[in-house]
Amino acid sequence: MKRSEFIKKSILTSVTAIAIPSILKAEKPLKVSTYDKLIEKVGYNHIPNNEENTMNTVLHKANTRGHADHGWLDSKHTFSFANYHNPERMHFGVLRVLNDDKVSPARGFETHPHDNMEIISIPLEGDLEHKDNMGNGTVIRNGDVQIMSAGTGITHSEYNANKNKDVKFLQIWLFPNKKNVKPRYDQISTKDIYTKNELYQILSPNKSDQGVWVHQNAWFHLGEFDKKQNLVYKLKDASNGVYAFILEGSINVEGQSLQKRDGFGIWNTDKIEIQTEPNTKILLMEVPMTI
Repeated sequence: MKRSEFIKKSILTSVTAIAIPSILKAEKPLKVSTYDKLIEKVGYNHIPNNEENTMNTVLHKANTRGHADHGWLDSKHTFSFANYHNPERMHFGVLRVLNDDKVSPARGFETHPHDNMEIISIPLEGDLEHKDNMGNGTVIRNGDVQIMSAGTGITHSEYNANKNKDVKFLQIWLFPNKKNVKPRYDQISTKDIYTKNELYQILSPNKSDQGVWVHQNAWFHLGEFDKKQNLVYKLKDASNGVYAFILEGSINVEGQSLQKRDGFGIWNTDKIEIQTEPNTKILLMEVPMTI
């Protein structure tokens, strides 16, 4: 594909976070709303079935994810994103984007816009440098959680702050429950709330609760386990679903064996049973199933 055609196509996707830096130097700024462009592609998969009272599940094995290799950026997409489109992998409730990104040393995403989206970044390795038009300039590291409520519109850049190693992080987008809010940025360190061999909350809808907060009825929990253990996660809202993403190791969720980077969605239940193995890390994302 010619460079000019690639630039044009990438801008039209409105998900500039995976575009090569030259895209962001295009003459015309992005005009399509992030929210509107993505909401029209949501489809109807992974929403509640009101005619059944039994638990519903969906399994996404790690090797079935979409893959984009831009040289400086290697990204795995659990859900449809940019040039990866799978009508059966559009979203899980309000969870629209789950990207597993690796960025080369001193490279990154040049300044680009978003609106009406809750954007969460969770570094896994290395240091990620953030700058935005609200005056924030910081570095997030493993053990940190970053949130941006794009609201009426923000511009930001993200770079690998390291000169000699890759940075790896999760990029997660949620549809908000309120549009056109005032944009905001926050980040926390989980060092003070980390609890080994237990699930600990890193995100919620409540400003005064543990972790960062979002404009959505969602709760995220991390867990790191060094032994076999049986857990029960009780949903905060029984109408929500839970998407489990395995960061390391292996785990069993409601009888389903899961390995590193597998994803497993569950809904129509008020609790889920988990059996951990040694050296396991998991991210649980409880989210509304309707948008």
